[in-house]
Amino acid sequence: MEKHEIERIISLYSDSVLKTAFSYVKNTCDAQDIAQDVFVSLIYRKKPFMSEEHIKAWLLRVTINKSKNFLKSSWHTKRSKMPEFLPCLDEEENFLLSEIMKLDAKYRIPLHLFYYEGYSIKEIAEILKKKPSTVGSYLDRGRKKLKDILGGDACE
Repeated sequence: MEKHEIERIISLYSDSVLKTAFSYVKNTCDAQDIAQDVFVSLIYRKKPFMSEEHIKAWLLRVTINKSKNFLKSSWHTKRSKMPEFLPCLDEEENFLLSEIMKLDAKYRIPLHLFYYEGYSIKEIAEILKKKPSTVGSYLDRGRKKLKDILGGDACE
């Protein structure tokens, strides 16, 4: 892959990769490290992509895998936790994000991919390697849990 193509992909998808990593690891610095690692993997990728959508799906899949690996690592499990936020979001968006971060990953990740990345239930199912009906259930339950946390009509 040529340098200008890599730069274009990084420019276009860095926010999505960072936000997806953050939704897993709940820490800005760790999410930035994971995003950097994802883009290093992109540089060394030998196979061409079939389409623009294939690029985004591949980046998010790699981000999810690297985030899960990070969460299993001894580095992550043996250090103290710090509450985090994303500096690129305003106060209201950070509040909503902090509430979403309180949800289990099985609800949090599908909500992120659906609302922030614009994927359909079928596409999320492919990315997460789950059945579409399972993803639909996670979205529905996640919305209900978020509505309970926020108190009312937040997700309507």
